[in-house]
Amino acid sequence: MISAEDFYKVMCAMVPLYFAMFIAYASVKWWKIFTPEQCSGINRFVAVFAVPVLSFHFISQNNPYQMDTKFILADTLSKVLVLLILSLWAGFSNGGLDWLITLFSIATLPNTLVMGIPLLRAMYGDFTQSLMVQLVVLQCIIWYTLLLFLFEYRAAIILIRDQFPGTAAASISKFEIDGDVISLDGRDPLCTESDMDGNGRIRVRIRRSTSSAPDSALSSTIAITPRASNLSGAEVYSVNTPAPQHDFADLALGYRSASPRLSGYASSDAYSLQPTPRASNFNELETTTTSTPMWMRSPAAGRVFRQPSPAFSGVKIVWESPKFEGGGDGLGQGGKDIGEKEISFRCSSKLTATEGQDTKIPTANQKMPRALVMLRLILTMVGRKLSRNPNTYSSVLGLVWSLISSRWGVGMPSLVKYSIKIISDAGLGMAMFSLGLFMALQPRIIACGTKMATIGMAIRFLSGPMIMSAASIAIGLRGVRLHAAIVQAALPQGIVPFVFAREYGLHPDILSTGVIFGMLVSLPVTLLYYILLGL
Repeated sequence: MISAEDFYKVMCAMVPLYFAMFIAYASVKWWKIFTPEQCSGINRFVAVFAVPVLSFHFISQNNPYQMDTKFILADTLSKVLVLLILSLWAGFSNGGLDWLITLFSIATLPNTLVMGIPLLRAMYGDFTQSLMVQLVVLQCIIWYTLLLFLFEYRAAIILIRDQFPGTAAASISKFEIDGDVISLDGRDPLCTESDMDGNGRIRVRIRRSTSSAPDSALSSTIAITPRASNLSGAEVYSVNTPAPQHDFADLALGYRSASPRLSGYASSDAYSLQPTPRASNFNELETTTTSTPMWMRSPAAGRVFRQPSPAFSGVKIVWESPKFEGGGDGLGQGGKDIGEKEISFRCSSKLTATEGQDTKIPTANQKMPRALVMLRLILTMVGRKLSRNPNTYSSVLGLVWSLISSRWGVGMPSLVKYSIKIISDAGLGMAMFSLGLFMALQPRIIACGTKMATIGMAIRFLSGPMIMSAASIAIGLRGVRLHAAIVQAALPQGIVPFVFAREYGLHPDILSTGVIFGMLVSLPVTLLYYILLGL
């Protein structure tokens, strides 16, 4: 039975976190203390320093040689079960890869680092901190990497399906990716060049059309530096449709678009309380006037209007996909006359499926490259994306240090220890402050509609804990550890899945609602689980 003292102890751990979130929300929404540009700077600090250092602090203090095997197996089994169920559903009921990724994110990836550690420690004792840190390590190193793999796989399918329709893709033998291509998520303008040898095998080069094309109108005027990826769990985005009277950048708390710009803090990177995707500056710099058709992406909900590009035998083929973010659903003109041996197709798409059309797992009508070729492409993109993620380094370095420290009893030097501690102590509060800023900058808490929000909350707070409890019981967890596993599964939606969803344009409104509304309802829900499990 939960006593009043236990309940008060939990509230003492959670109220300060929600207080930080409330202060941030009020500072922007009501008191107008922070401008959206200042919110961006705050969240960049949280994303690049506070949260990675906080993650390193917890992981480096954990003893990996004393990991709770049953607890880890129960968590792993629950995620594998969800992935298996969703895979079967996607395969047999045309659920689609899109919904598999989204539902897996909602059901299995909670906000363990920021919410789980203080809440579970207050409920069940200090030993749960070690359990939560073990889950954080697995999330950062395994599950977020798997999620990123699925997103890149989806992006690769869209790219190949659009540029090599039908059976043409089966002849692809190799992908060559330029060093400045960070991802296939479509945020950067990409160009694919295809060469066919005498045996009918196709070699495809993927490059950034504005930085590596020697004859590009943009390459002579703008130099683009690959930007660090926004995977840190504290950078959050707006998912709203644009207001046509403004010309603001994509609202991203801590995020700046990878499109050409002079400065990350220039006026073009302003953030609005009524956020709008930035109008592309490709209009101003485009100098070609031939009649090659160019399909535009509507800024509302990422609609894409395009048609597949044919595959030609015996010629060099170039597809260009500039990140064209101009408004309107009409057709423009672009491209250049490249002669009879080189044919240019310019597809202004953001590698997202047409509205209302899921990215189905490839069927017999659409051939794909060999599995090894696809795997090499996706792993290359995942590796580059992770290499620009501060949390990747903090998690790996924390794990390496904990292995060394626990094995040989090596203590961290006091100079380093307290330097890390002073930032990590601020990390928890700043992460909640960041969420408050994100909430204040949204015009609506429920961005995906009431029906979809209800389904998402049911999956997050009912289905997730149910599957976790079944997996835990099957593994043999009992007592307090079983209770901790169930409550952990009922934590609010994690931030990183939303970051991925926003970057790859896959149901960001659903994940945004899960983050915002989930934070509001998670406290009473987890308290209810705590009370019921304590009866």
